[in-house]
Amino acid sequence: MEYKVVEESKSRLVLELKKASHGLCNALVKELWKDNKVKAAAYKIDHPLVGIPRIILEVAHGNDAKKTLQDALKRLIKDAEKFKKEFSDKVKR
Repeated sequence: MEYKVVEESKSRLVLELKKASHGLCNALVKELWKDNKVKAAAYKIDHPLVGIPRIILEVAHGNDAKKTLQDALKRLIKDAEKFKKEFSDKVKR
């Protein structure tokens, strides 16, 4: 997936995720909120048909926004792989 860093500091990160859906953005933001270092996590799409989703992440002072995002993405991938395996196992029966 193509992305662009719009704003970056140690504790704040704003990314544009080209061709990302509401589903992916919602899942990512929900996963980010599970981390107690997160002060703010949201996404917005300026126009429903042609807008590019922006993920906004702010973490508590002394934490790394980029690492927090990477950790959330790893958890999301792990959950998706678990779901895929469980679904495949049930379909095979």
